[in-house]
Amino acid sequence: MGVSPPLERGLTPLLSQGGRRKSPAAPWSFIVGYVSAQTRTARGWPWYARWHTVLRFEASLSAAIGLAAGLGWAAGGGYFWPGWVWLGLAIPLGLQAAVRWGLRAPKGQRFLAMHASLSFALGVMLLLIWLLGGARYFWPVWPIASLAIVLGVHHWFVRNRPNAREQALADRVGVLTRTRRGALDVQAAELQRIERDLHDGAQARLVSVAMSLGLAESLLETKPDLIPGLLTEARSTAVAALDDLRTVMQGIQPPVLADRGLEGAIRALALDIAVQVTVTGGLPGRAPLPVESAAYFTAAECLANVMKHSNATSAWVNLRYEAGALSVVVGDNGVGGADVDGGTGLRGVARRLESFDGTMTVSSPAGGPTTVTMEVPCELSSPKT
Repeated sequence: MGVSPPLERGLTPLLSQGGRRKSPAAPWSFIVGYVSAQTRTARGWPWYARWHTVLRFEASLSAAIGLAAGLGWAAGGGYFWPGWVWLGLAIPLGLQAAVRWGLRAPKGQRFLAMHASLSFALGVMLLLIWLLGGARYFWPVWPIASLAIVLGVHHWFVRNRPNAREQALADRVGVLTRTRRGALDVQAAELQRIERDLHDGAQARLVSVAMSLGLAESLLETKPDLIPGLLTEARSTAVAALDDLRTVMQGIQPPVLADRGLEGAIRALALDIAVQVTVTGGLPGRAPLPVESAAYFTAAECLANVMKHSNATSAWVNLRYEAGALSVVVGDNGVGGADVDGGTGLRGVARRLESFDGTMTVSSPAGGPTTVTMEVPCELSSPKT
């Protein structure tokens, strides 16, 4: 069974002593040889070099104390007590060595590597305590097993947890799935609206024109005096059908939007609203046509909600482009209480904006005012001339 890179990085240096070639010019001791590592100042760790210096001094001092304890025991004999002194001196050095080896792991794996190194160091210390205590009942098996279980759980968690990039990709896929479904719903609703408008408006009028012309044809020989009236009626019905078709076309892509851009289209839209609407701000260029269309219809939906639900006496629209995002803010001085989940209008606005990675925020406390902020990331074309 393979060992993950963090575990291998954390344990290998503690298990092998001679894996690195030492510089002949550098002073070396048995303990510092394990602890020495490349200075991390270049990586933004200035404290790492200072820690290295302190650790070298600590190792030298511990070696001197250990040597003095050994010489004292050799002079007096008896129970071999220097072993406990050496163990007490080795514990802080061993723990620091484990931490330093863990810090050498790649970013994102250091915590697991440090956990593995510390667990190994603690296991070795427990074994040394058992040996110095007489090596009777092998009690270290229980704490060592506990350390191994905790390390195994940590390793499993790290190995099965998606990293930040995978999580970001998963979140992005979720957003794209939701926005694609929302775009399809918006498109289906738009097609249904167009079909209904054509069926109830232009199609009915064209059927009336056909019936008038057919009746005129049948009366051509019997009652020709009635034909002028039928033709006049057919002509007026045909003109009304053309008006209905223009209305449907404006619902698909308003001509004013193509001619005057988003700012001009919204200013023209504000003139047709029953309440007073003030349009402020401006845009330094033209957004892509699909973005302009989405922004126009979302603003139109918000203004329609102002007339239908807010009981407002005035409203405002602010246009601006900041930090790579087109922002449209629609507000009114009505009664407030607008809720995205309370109806289909604002939900439709949110779905339409999500198709372009846009966002919508609603602030509508009871008593008003209501403010709907819509933002769509986009790039503007050349500035206005």
